Amino acid sequence: MQQRLDYKLASPEAFKAMLHVEHRIHESGLEESLLELVKSRASQLNGCAWCLDMHTKDARARGETEQRLYLLPVWREARCYSERERAALAWTEAARRSPPRTTCPTRCTPKCARISTRRRWST
Repeated sequence: MQQRLDYKLASPEAFKAMLHVEHRIHESGLEESLLELVKSRASQLNGCAWCLDMHTKDARARGETEQRLYLLPVWREARCYSERERAALAWTEAARRSPPRTTCPTRCTPKCARISTRRRWST
């Protein structure tokens, strides 16, 4: 598994801010197992195999079961998550949502932007 982006090199200040947020989250009192579930779900939503690999390994190291990790994409239907975990997963998905693109990701032409947006959000 190869990391897509070296965050430290790409934006040292953003990486520093991310570490600060991570530190504050760990001070919040939330249990590590819950944090790893949230990070695993966010990695799924982001489509990042490297992060998902890392966070699911961390979750398993903290005692998470394979079955619960397999069911994470369909957590709403799975009965193995507590109300607290369900709330955290719902929050993760809500925080991760982004509005549909209104411009072409490659910034080419207005026509391309309309086609790109239609393809991406037509499912």
